[in-house]
Amino acid sequence: MSEDVRLVAWVRGRVQGVGFRWFTRAKALEIGALSGFALNLGDGRVQVVAEGSRERCDRLLDWLQAGDTPGRVDGVTEIWDTPRGGYEGFAIR
Repeated sequence: MSEDVRLVAWVRGRVQGVGFRWFTRAKALEIGALSGFALNLGDGRVQVVAEGSRERCDRLLDWLQAGDTPGRVDGVTEIWDTPRGGYEGFAIR
């Protein structure tokens, strides 16, 4: 059984005002068993926090990096941590 992890990713590029957070939530729900959120930051990036199995978080990160997203992704910076919990589903903030 896979241990749960916490992925925090900061996505740079033209990712605000293009439905990026909505599509990120939809992808997280499609992958399944992920909780967390997508949030617009004041500097133009989107922060994505996802908790779940390493395999499922990796799938979400791969999608963020693949360029099959709305807008234009110039880069993704991520960190991995232990899950903190407290999320109900996957939200847009």
